[in-house]
Amino acid sequence: MEISSPSNPRIKALAKLSERKERERTGLFLVEGAREVSRALGAGLEFQELFFANDLNAEEGELHGSLVSRLLPPVTRLSAAALGKLSSRENPAGVIGVARLPGRSLLEFDPPPNALVLVLVGLEKPGNLGAILRSADAAGADAVLAVGGVDLWSPQTIRNSTGVVFSLPVFAPAEAEARAWLLRHQIPLLATTPHTPHTYWDADLRRVVAVLLGTEHEGLSGEWLEAAHHKVSIPMRGVADSLNVSVTAALVLFEAARQRRG
Repeated sequence: MEISSPSNPRIKALAKLSERKERERTGLFLVEGAREVSRALGAGLEFQELFFANDLNAEEGELHGSLVSRLLPPVTRLSAAALGKLSSRENPAGVIGVARLPGRSLLEFDPPPNALVLVLVGLEKPGNLGAILRSADAAGADAVLAVGGVDLWSPQTIRNSTGVVFSLPVFAPAEAEARAWLLRHQIPLLATTPHTPHTYWDADLRRVVAVLLGTEHEGLSGEWLEAAHHKVSIPMRGVADSLNVSVTAALVLFEAARQRRG
C-alpha cells in the first residue's frame, strides 16, 4: 500500500501527534528515524504501523526488509510530500512509526542496590532532556525521573536521545509521586546549585544517590533544595555564570561513573 497525498485523512490525523495534547488524548506518538525505531522495537515498544519513504538509505532499507519479512507491524509506503507532513525534521528521515505510549509506572519500579538516579525538575527544552538521557544512558544511570516540564515522548526529545529513551528506565511522575518514591526507597538527594562552596568533585557518589537538576533558567525550587541532603556546584573560572543543564548533568553523571569504576 502507498499513500501519496499529504492531504490524506490518515496522514492529517497522525500529523497532529506532533502536539502533546493530541498524544495524551490518543495514547499514541510518532517515532522518526531508523535508529530510533530500531531501538524502540528492541525495547519491546508496540507499533501500530510503520511508514517508509520510497527512497531509503542502507539503514532504513535493512530495517524495512526485516519488518516485511516478519510481517509485523503493518508497513505503508509514503511519497516524499506525505512523509514530510508527518516529519518533525528539516530533512525527514525515511521511516516514521506510530506507537502506543509506554505504560511505565514509577510505583512498580524498584531501584537496584546502590542506584544512581537522576531527577529532572521542570525542564523546559526537549533538546536538553534528550541530551541528558543520552548522558544518563552512557554513564550507567539506573533511572531518570522527569518531573514536570517537557514531554518525554516529544519528537525532539526522542531524536536528541537517539532513542535511548525507550531502553532507559525513564518515568514522568507528578512531583508528589516522585518525592514519595524517593522517600520510600530512602534515596539521599544531591542538589545541583551555584549557591554552595561544595563542588561535585567532593561529593561521595559511590553510594545510592538521586542527583537533582532544575529548570534551565532558575534551577531547583526552594522545596527541592530544602529537601536535599547535600548540595554541590560546578566550579566556574571564566566570565560565564552558568552551564547548559545537559552539560551539568553529564559532568555529575560521569563523575559518579568515575567514582564507581571497578
